[in-house]
Amino acid sequence: MKITIMDTTLRDGEQTSGVSFSEAEKLNIARLLLEELKVDRIEIASARVSEGEYKAAKKILDWSHQHAYQDRVEILGFVDGKTSLEWIQKAGGKVINLLCKGSLKHCTQQLRKQPEEHLADIREVVKYAEEMGIGVNVYLEDWSNGMRDSQEYVFQMIRGLQAEKIGRFMLPDTLGILNHDETYEYCKKMKDGFPDLKFDFHAHNDYDLATANVYSAIKAGISGIHTTLNGLGERAGNVPLSSVIGIVKDHFHHELSINEQKLYAVSKIVESFSGVRIPANKPLIGEFVFTQTSGIHADGDNKDNLYYNDLMPERFGRKREYALGKMSGKANIKKNLEELGIELDAEEMKKVTSRVIELGDKKEMVTQDDLPYIISDVLKNDTIEQKIKIKNYALQVAEGLRSVATLSIEIDGKSYEETASGDGQYDAFMNALWKIYDSLEKPYPKLTDYAVSIPPGGRTDALVETVITWKIGYREFKTRGLDSDQTVAAIKATIKMLNMIED
Repeated sequence: MKITIMDTTLRDGEQTSGVSFSEAEKLNIARLLLEELKVDRIEIASARVSEGEYKAAKKILDWSHQHAYQDRVEILGFVDGKTSLEWIQKAGGKVINLLCKGSLKHCTQQLRKQPEEHLADIREVVKYAEEMGIGVNVYLEDWSNGMRDSQEYVFQMIRGLQAEKIGRFMLPDTLGILNHDETYEYCKKMKDGFPDLKFDFHAHNDYDLATANVYSAIKAGISGIHTTLNGLGERAGNVPLSSVIGIVKDHFHHELSINEQKLYAVSKIVESFSGVRIPANKPLIGEFVFTQTSGIHADGDNKDNLYYNDLMPERFGRKREYALGKMSGKANIKKNLEELGIELDAEEMKKVTSRVIELGDKKEMVTQDDLPYIISDVLKNDTIEQKIKIKNYALQVAEGLRSVATLSIEIDGKSYEETASGDGQYDAFMNALWKIYDSLEKPYPKLTDYAVSIPPGGRTDALVETVITWKIGYREFKTRGLDSDQTVAAIKATIKMLNMIED
């Protein structure tokens, strides 16, 4: 069976509190979804919401027409005669996802109409859409409550619309109330009762059951699933595309059009655009989900990959890592040293392992890039020389003016000085630093992520940890700095990075 994905990151996902994508961001996400990830359909907007929503929708639709994607781009519309249809047509849309009422309560209490009246209004919109050359799918809003409390109403709606020109009937668990048993029962009733119709299932995650409910919907025979990237969505969000991939491919072995290799990269871009961080333990796309922490697991991986499963990181453009900390054993450290091309004898390995465990007990973060420094410290040698040192720097900030930094740095014993402005003190510092590097024609990495951790409690003198992610060539690595001043912590992390790439 082929499972089709309709991704609604740009419509339902943007209903996440605090998330609002710009026109350019929306266009880029649409392109990434259709061209990189290869999803089957995308829902990009709600009709009549705002002028900004219209402009963004038109931009995406103009692009979709140029690339023959127009039938795969959908817009949520309302049972309002021609009003939503005209909004969609003016934007260049070819598909409306018509929001109808899927429970008797919504029909009689929100619309103040009887089912026959609502059906007549829906048929009118479907007729107008056909005249305008716009395809129609139908959302049965609050369908899950409808199946719990008013099943005859739901069946009345389907019977009343099954002869109309409707592509798909979409079954949303609007309030995220269902469990997996109910989902299977209700979806099976839809499939058994109306075997010739196409159904989609739309899961919300209020009880943390969205992924389980998608599993049950597919088991019941539903062939269309709605997702969002990173699980964005109102309240607890929608089912994440990443979770659906694993279910469809590894549990059902159904066909899916998604390009798994692009999943992580696209998810990180949406993380940046939305400002909503991906939890580190989020399946497939979280930072730590392909990281083995226990030493016994690393040992097992060395002995015929005993702790591997079907979710191989390479499928998703990632690689397996081995954490360093108090749970580390020699196997973890050996795996990391192999990545760095470093070999230690048994006694040296014992000393380094002891130090890593000691640091982990103190809750200090240890990364693969810290290992050369730990080795240098533990074995009392000079394998890592501090070739780059900050001699002095001055940072200036003033209301209404760009920040200014003056930097004096020593490289291989020779001093260099530059001054630069920037959007903030750290940006000014980096601009001065890169001016020096540019003058020396020295390569330097790109900053790809910047995270600040401040302990709770409101103390202004508390230590701040700044963790910066850098990318040089195809390699990505992190450095951290610790100080009571955030900018100083960032500068410490930067100097550590400079010595790493110098070494």
